[in-house]
Amino acid sequence: MTSLKDIRSQFLEFFADRGHTVVPSAPLVPQNDPTLMFVNAGMVPFKNIFTGAETRDYVRAASSQKCVRAGGKHNDLDNVGYTARHHTFFEMLGNFSFGDYFKEEAIDAAWTLVHKNFGLSADRLTVTIYHTDDTAFDLWRKISGLPDERIIRIATNDNFWAMGDTGPCGPCSEIFYDHGEHIPGGPPGSPDEDGDRFVEIWNLVFMQFEKHAGGDQINLPKPSIDTGMGLERIAAVLQGVHDNYDVDLFKTLIDASVELTGRKSEGADAPAHRVIADHLRATSFLIADGVAPSNEGRGYVLRRIMRRAMRYAHGLGARDPLLTRLAPLLVDEMGAAFPELGRAQKLIVETLRSEEEKFRGLLDRGLKLLDAETAKLADDEALPGDAAFKLYDTYGFPLDLTQDALRREGRLVDVAGFDAAMQAQRAAARAAWAGSGDDTADESVWFDLRTEHGATEFLGYIHDEAEGVVQAIMRGGESVDAASVGDRIEITVNQTPFYAEAGGQVGDAGLITSEDGLLIRIEDVKKRAGAVFGHIGVIEKGALTINDNVRLAIDIERRDRIRANHSVTHLAHAALREVLGDHVAQKGSLVAPDRMRFDITNPKPITRSEIAEIERRVNTVIRQNTPVETTIMPYDDAVAAGAIALFGEKYDDDVRVLTMGRALDGGDEPYSVELCGGTHVCRIGDIALFKIISEGAVSAGVRRIEALTGEAARQYLESQSALALAASDILKTAPDELPGRVEALVAERKKLERELSDTKKALALGGGGQSSVDEVRDLAGVKFSGRVLDGVAPKDLRGLVDEAKKKLGVGVAAFIGVNDGKAALAVGVSDALHDRLSAVDLVRVGAAAVGGKGGGGRADMAQAGGPDGAKAEEALEAIAKQIEVAASA
Repeated sequence: MTSLKDIRSQFLEFFADRGHTVVPSAPLVPQNDPTLMFVNAGMVPFKNIFTGAETRDYVRAASSQKCVRAGGKHNDLDNVGYTARHHTFFEMLGNFSFGDYFKEEAIDAAWTLVHKNFGLSADRLTVTIYHTDDTAFDLWRKISGLPDERIIRIATNDNFWAMGDTGPCGPCSEIFYDHGEHIPGGPPGSPDEDGDRFVEIWNLVFMQFEKHAGGDQINLPKPSIDTGMGLERIAAVLQGVHDNYDVDLFKTLIDASVELTGRKSEGADAPAHRVIADHLRATSFLIADGVAPSNEGRGYVLRRIMRRAMRYAHGLGARDPLLTRLAPLLVDEMGAAFPELGRAQKLIVETLRSEEEKFRGLLDRGLKLLDAETAKLADDEALPGDAAFKLYDTYGFPLDLTQDALRREGRLVDVAGFDAAMQAQRAAARAAWAGSGDDTADESVWFDLRTEHGATEFLGYIHDEAEGVVQAIMRGGESVDAASVGDRIEITVNQTPFYAEAGGQVGDAGLITSEDGLLIRIEDVKKRAGAVFGHIGVIEKGALTINDNVRLAIDIERRDRIRANHSVTHLAHAALREVLGDHVAQKGSLVAPDRMRFDITNPKPITRSEIAEIERRVNTVIRQNTPVETTIMPYDDAVAAGAIALFGEKYDDDVRVLTMGRALDGGDEPYSVELCGGTHVCRIGDIALFKIISEGAVSAGVRRIEALTGEAARQYLESQSALALAASDILKTAPDELPGRVEALVAERKKLERELSDTKKALALGGGGQSSVDEVRDLAGVKFSGRVLDGVAPKDLRGLVDEAKKKLGVGVAAFIGVNDGKAALAVGVSDALHDRLSAVDLVRVGAAAVGGKGGGGRADMAQAGGPDGAKAEEALEAIAKQIEVAASA
């Protein structure tokens, strides 16, 4: 038997030998087509090459592309489990020529592979062509030798492919395999063509025209080839079975499902096992490609697929999580071809477990409600729409899940009633928003956008670039349909790699461009109405209108610095708690490209030795260079498991849990486990280096550290080293002797300053001042000693006043020091004079004379200052006059 693995390898090797570059599968989230929810065909990743918007270093390629059809217009979900060939996830084998070879080589390769390499009998093969494509007819007859009656002309669009209403298009040629007369159905183009006997296994698209808006078609200068062969379909043919679910991969998964549930894969239970096997693939690959379960967008489709599988598992009697136990088997089967499965295995398993455990209780209650509602109905009566909406709103049952649950009994759902109930809820939600008292007109606009378009799909965990469709343009606080060069605007798109400011992390910056020459420099991104991303920037080139397709590209270098600074906050938080104690809690943060800032509860300053130990621990974990692991789980479960929730952050019911590093004691415990919706490094070693540059108080009991990472930290350390070396050169000492040398110089300076101060005091008291006033004057019976002193520091004036008062016995002493053009005053009054004189009153009079205001102290000693030292003599005389007036009263 030829396995799926072997067929995939044979296909890719065949085309590699024919000069094709084997291209890995692109992620399921489209990077180059914002109109698609998921990649649904093998050519999607090459779309921009076919349109000429992109060039690569090869002109022929081959791939096995992951595809999902479970949302939007390409939705096979309802049929999965009930037909032989419908899947939500499938692999599309394809070979592509970008203006290199055309029909003859494509047909020759196809015939050689299926007939000679795969060994399919020519008697079992039939091909179709577009009815006017005589070239393809002649080539098939020449290369394959098939008789004319098995080269069937088809006149419908089934055999004419177009990328859209305009753009590249061309005729198709399909290869069909005849499973035999025992299966009902006729060849393509016949009245019985809808039967299962003849199965399409390969479609060759000859892209040779370009369709214009008016409907005209012109020849492309370089015709191209796009082919698609479903791996599951060709595997069924090569393994001699008619049903895709009988091929080796599905048999392995279904056998495991049978063993775990104890229910056979036959009869009424057969669809359940098929659904579980198919949906396991889709959910695992979507999670691996960065999609997380949610109530909107791609996450909503993922949750629908998961819950459909879980409902069927419940119907098989599985009470323990089933998909969770099957996921490792899927990774074993497909991980070699798709390494992302192995890398994300833990995330896949934990996400499945979380969803299964959560949904099990909802399912039990929801099915009881469904049974109760249907018991009220006649046999042919549809389930009322309000009942279906209650299942959706209360128990998380999507409409199609309710429809699927009623499928066995042939009962329909009143879809119009469901839609009416949904609209009524949305209207109530908007009224509640408008009545909250917190919104503004602008916020109402954002809320309406969210209601109309849903939440912005954030792709930034996986992608740095993506395409999006413009949904709204805001200019000057108002919604507009278009904007042009010079306009400062805020725009929303359906999906974006730009992170919107949240959780302390700043919004991304970057560029938004288009094929028409548009260039918008994005400066910031804000989250509006809770889930709509507003991209703020200025149009530098071109013009923008609603519904434009645009290319969004973040500033990767800036984001990388932000990632490092964000991840290190988690490590620093853990280290702070280890060094300072479990009382430490995060009270705020800033994660910017140039630094990180982290506020914590701590009753006292963090010492230098504690900072050094924190740095040592963080840098030790960084050197471990372990991968950063992300899981999705319910908030309560995450907190119960020890994950730290950050202060002031609002969390959804399902949260991202970031696990970083290993415990420093050599144990298996992680170093840091926190809830976080931000962007982070892939491996801890990407942080490179951590350095705290400041520590200080924010408020009572709250300390703030600021730190650098990576190149910024290295440059900081380099600058500090350069300063130390420069100081060593100046002081003529080795760097390691610098602290001792500086300490000695500081001690020597303090000694000299004391000696200088003492000398100045002695000079002042000994008559060395600059004042023209006599040393001791009699003012209405009060002895007064006053001087103006140049170069005497304000702190030395009080001592001079005290000494002068001692010499006077009973009297008033006033000294004014002049330094750098400014005046400092000190006045002392003996206790015996307090009934008539106050030092505070006197010093304020002097301060006013030198341009100062006020003054403070006690009745016996007061000080003040002023900016005009040139009027120091006038200030001294003003004090003297005030003494005379007060003493004479």
